[in-house]
Amino acid sequence: FDEAAKTITISDNGIGMTADEIKKYINQIAFSGATEFMEKFKEANDANEIIGRFGLGFYSAFMVADTVEIQSLSYQDGAEPAHWTCDGSTSYEISTGSRTTRGTDVILHINEESTEFLSQARLQDILDKYAKFLPVSIRFGTKTNSEQYGEDEEGKPKYKSVEVDNIINNTNPAWTKSPSELKDEDYLAFYRELYPYSMDEPLFWIHLNVDYPFNLTGILYFPKVKNELEIQRNKIKLYSRQVFITDEVKDIVPEFLMLLHGVIDSPDIPLNVSRSFLQADSNVKKINSYITKKVADKLNEIFKTDRKGFEEKWTDIGLFIKYGMLSDEKFAEKANDFCLVKNTGNQSFTIKEYYEKVKDIQVDKDGNIVYLYTHDAAQQDGFIQTALNKGYDVLMLDGPLDTHFAAYLEQKGGDKVQLKRVDADVIDKLIQKDEKVELALSEEESKKALEVFEKAISRQDMKVEVDALNESDLPVSVTIDEFMRRMKDMAKTGGGMNFYGSLPDNYKVTVNGNHPLIKRILSSSDEEGSKLAKQAFDLALLSRGLLSGADLTSFVKRSVEMI
Repeated sequence: FDEAAKTITISDNGIGMTADEIKKYINQIAFSGATEFMEKFKEANDANEIIGRFGLGFYSAFMVADTVEIQSLSYQDGAEPAHWTCDGSTSYEISTGSRTTRGTDVILHINEESTEFLSQARLQDILDKYAKFLPVSIRFGTKTNSEQYGEDEEGKPKYKSVEVDNIINNTNPAWTKSPSELKDEDYLAFYRELYPYSMDEPLFWIHLNVDYPFNLTGILYFPKVKNELEIQRNKIKLYSRQVFITDEVKDIVPEFLMLLHGVIDSPDIPLNVSRSFLQADSNVKKINSYITKKVADKLNEIFKTDRKGFEEKWTDIGLFIKYGMLSDEKFAEKANDFCLVKNTGNQSFTIKEYYEKVKDIQVDKDGNIVYLYTHDAAQQDGFIQTALNKGYDVLMLDGPLDTHFAAYLEQKGGDKVQLKRVDADVIDKLIQKDEKVELALSEEESKKALEVFEKAISRQDMKVEVDALNESDLPVSVTIDEFMRRMKDMAKTGGGMNFYGSLPDNYKVTVNGNHPLIKRILSSSDEEGSKLAKQAFDLALLSRGLLSGADLTSFVKRSVEMI
């Protein structure tokens, strides 16, 4: 480019064109394809509607240039150089050119509104984005290399600076090669070439290579997906014959695979049609299904050949797999074999393995198999320990999608599988058995205990009930209904339960009528009984992380007084 002359020149050393060929290919064919350019551009709802229309590639030069020249010399014997110039109208001039070697120069005379393109950095960015893997070498200026040319008197190598062509593209990228030609370091090197600023290396990758019933090549990388819903879109780049097309691949790649990184290259994906047509295109549908199958097969292969390694990677890939299972039924069918769940003891199970583990132990009186789970092991430790002491197991479902995944496990588990968070109720209510614990309080004592606690608590969002639990259970427990809490959690993560999300929290306070403390409260003075009831309630809140502000200050002060 020439900043002073305000020109950008694109040159090649190809077969060139004669004056007649310029008239044919530039004026007749290309121009006829571009006459409706502006109208189409205005009408297009999607940029892909105009991509690929013959002639637009050349005549779009007038979006940044007020004049375009062509200097060309054909490879044919005796051919004369030709010079063509046009200002974007239907008029043009053609005359004898000045080029002395075969090939073509396209010279853009940049208009005043587009001078930003007269910059080394701006042009380099464009070339890096669109031409980084073109199959023909592209030279953009020169660069200085250090070259050894001998040794000094001490035998040390001597170097000199040499000006060499600055080739900006890789003409033979990894995805164009056979998997048998590549080693792990080749795949990692290509990943760094695609994402030079990425701090993490990929966990593993899939090399796509199919030529029937459609043509598709590419490499998809599994990045580390942190335990948060960071759906990084636009990380998969679509190419057609090594020419970059777009990184908007939503209609080509399944939604959940947008978490992956990498490249796909296919000449069979239509580039010049509307989005609705793209969604209905048979090749696109086949490619979508093929990629889903390849990803599932790869994960299943790793699971079967290296289960220990698969379990170690679960923290990084679990979110991705669950997202796929929730959003793609075909993927879910395959993923059921390798999707893992972990318990609070950090043991991993497939969905089927976990069912087998708990089906004979965690069964209620109605024959329901109850999966207990926690979303915060530290905060819910008291409930977890109570469950473990009963011989039950507790799952860890602490990810951003796990409220939805819990519903998925219930749905796929059949009518008899239920998931209940370990703090949704006291343990004997979560898994009710036929045998009942007798209440040690009389009806009158139960009524009095209820009155004492309701008065001491005095909160509309807390419903108090007195129940018969084991003497070793806590005197007071604060829980929130499983259904209501799950609906509210889904509302927070966009699960379509907005009505529930707007409702206030409502808790249940279970007073253990068989605990010695309750008898003590009933036999105390009104003032002392109220203080003890309030203290027991605040302890229950504290264990749930629900005590703060002035209530926490009062609790600390009261605790000191009672000591």
